Amino acid sequence: MRILHTSDWHIGRTFHGVDLLADQAAALAAVAEVVAERGVDVVVVPGDIYDRSIPSADAVAVCNAGLEAIRAAGAVIIATSGNHDSPVRLGSGAAFAAHGGLHLITRVAQVDRPVVLNDAHGPVAFYGIPYLEPEITRAELDVPGARSHQEILDAAMAKVQAEAAGRDARTVVLAHAFVVGGEPTESERSISVGGVETVAATTFGGADYVALGHLHSPQTVSEHVRYSGSLLPYSFGERSHRKAMWLVDLDETGLASVDRVDLPVVRELTQLTGNLDDLLADPAHENAEEHYVAAVLTDRARPVDAMRRLQERFPHAVHVQWERPASESEGSYREKVRGRTDFEIASSFLTDVRSEPSTRETGWFEQALRDGDRRRGIGDESRRGDSGRDERADVPA
Repeated sequence: MRILHTSDWHIGRTFHGVDLLADQAAALAAVAEVVAERGVDVVVVPGDIYDRSIPSADAVAVCNAGLEAIRAAGAVIIATSGNHDSPVRLGSGAAFAAHGGLHLITRVAQVDRPVVLNDAHGPVAFYGIPYLEPEITRAELDVPGARSHQEILDAAMAKVQAEAAGRDARTVVLAHAFVVGGEPTESERSISVGGVETVAATTFGGADYVALGHLHSPQTVSEHVRYSGSLLPYSFGERSHRKAMWLVDLDETGLASVDRVDLPVVRELTQLTGNLDDLLADPAHENAEEHYVAAVLTDRARPVDAMRRLQERFPHAVHVQWERPASESEGSYREKVRGRTDFEIASSFLTDVRSEPSTRETGWFEQALRDGDRRRGIGDESRRGDSGRDERADVPA
């Protein structure tokens, strides 16, 4: 049996406010192409189908179109809910969908009810473990004292192993969890709510293959325990990642081989650093003009309308930040103000946080400082009398 392991689609996610639905539709179309070209029997998706528990109508349409294309390409689909999904909404109509080849596993009660498919060597049992929040699921799993994800996954896998022991079948487990040995990126949401979120890889002992979801980079925890990573990069920290899927072959004895299948790059991510004028003029950045761009600006003064100007050359620029050159902020506050007048300190402050003050702003500073000096002089003159207290306090209101 040939299995394609993909996960963490996050349909409906935005990237720094930019709609990614077109990119996600292109990536799902690529998944369907792999299914057709490589003769895939089953596509497994261990969680985070959607990015939100209540996805938009457009997100649902993109997801449905992707599922239909994968099914039409010839593969059965088995998916679980992740921490971003609503188990109830995702699992709605699951029994009906299963008749069409889409098996949705979203409830605790389903963990020991495998989807059983057959190939030339006999049955393969697919067990789905959706994201299980300890506080919500410990009673149903009969571990009322459980607080950690390790305890919850141990209980879920005990049910899986007990059910599998009574079958003569090869086993595949889908799980949405943070397994020790996996490396997180910037774009995952923590799954810890008052407890320890990591679980040991040995938790999944006995399975021929374990398809993991949650972490967004493709990685191998062990030969038979793997993360496929997300469908697209969802943070600039992932700009060096090549998104991929795992093509898993089972023979009559179990796991035969696992091959990596790279997903096409829909739109690359680039981070640029430098002076804004240089970034807009330097021909070396020509290849980034169609990328999603994050710019770190190092101009001495904060550029005005930086994003608009940046998007004139890089229309897909999505993030910009200004970092003052290090030399501008060296030294302690005491060193900076030693021997300087109030006017020099005020002018320097404005230069540090924005830019050098204009002639008009300089006039405002000088006037404000003169007014302050005059008020202090009035206050001193008003303090008379042997007691040293301000006699104005005795004047009736």
